[in-house]
Amino acid sequence: MLSFERINLSDVDWHELAKSHDYSVCQSKPWMEFVTECQGAEPVVARVLERGTQIGWFTGMIIRKFGMPILGSPFPGWTTLYMGFNLPPDYPRLDAVRALPHFAFAGLGCIHLELMDRFITMVEAVSLGWQMRGLRNREIDLRQDEEAIWKQMSNSSARYCIRKSEKAGVTVEKATPGDPDFASDYYTQLIDVFAKQGLATTYQLDRVQALIRHLHPAGKLLALRARSAEGECLSTAIFPGDGPMAYFWGGASLRRFQKLNPNEPLVWHAIKYWRDRGAERFDFGGGGTYKKKYGGREIEVPWVRKSKWAVLENGRRAARWVVDALQRLKGRGRG
Repeated sequence: MLSFERINLSDVDWHELAKSHDYSVCQSKPWMEFVTECQGAEPVVARVLERGTQIGWFTGMIIRKFGMPILGSPFPGWTTLYMGFNLPPDYPRLDAVRALPHFAFAGLGCIHLELMDRFITMVEAVSLGWQMRGLRNREIDLRQDEEAIWKQMSNSSARYCIRKSEKAGVTVEKATPGDPDFASDYYTQLIDVFAKQGLATTYQLDRVQALIRHLHPAGKLLALRARSAEGECLSTAIFPGDGPMAYFWGGASLRRFQKLNPNEPLVWHAIKYWRDRGAERFDFGGGGTYKKKYGGREIEVPWVRKSKWAVLENGRRAARWVVDALQRLKGRGRG
């Protein structure tokens, strides 16, 4: 019989939690502080107990929509990947997932919960009988040597672009935690990326500033620029990481510089950077055909959700439709 014991953040052994094989930077204290600032969310860290003995951890955040509390682990719109459980490798994770609604609804007083778990399969998630969707993603195994990772990339695309950018004099620069311009450089380029698709950006500059402010000084974030031979900023990218996993949070560039192929060198630099620091997986943070050129393997991660009352699911779907429609409307005229 599983139970959950919520604890104060000051009592969390963050170092011990970070030793978990399934740990993600999104479960770190700096990341939770980032989500708290940007979403007005309330952090939740709980011990997972089996007959009174701790076997793992659960991490999530409570937000309020129309005054109603919701447990997200994570929740759409947070620009956050894997939170959820830290459990022993051989533990039946579905048992923990099935026990979560009682904790969310009875223990925390929430009316809805969402969970994305990298370590359960789509088939297992379907067996829950909850609402769900799959997040298509790509992942590179960083336990290989650098040459093997390089050879997995497409020779006609990724490797070609990296070599071409080098010949053009493009260089990669690591931003420092105190860099006053990186967030604005990134966001200016992001606006251009979305405008190309006729869309508005899904978050504002202050989101990028908050992420950098909380994660960068803690050594859990790599911020990169690509510069031309003349020193002009061509592209930027952000790669959080900690422990066994690093991932691609966001990248942006200006359309007029695309012929210099400034994006591919940033990804390659980040892969090598996090591999050298002991990361085992590089997660691309979502799907997209353009990511195939970097190699790795495609995965699909279940994002499951359950409401205390069935009528809430209809409300969630309607809210999602409104958000998507507003993004398209805001983006008109920016192309």
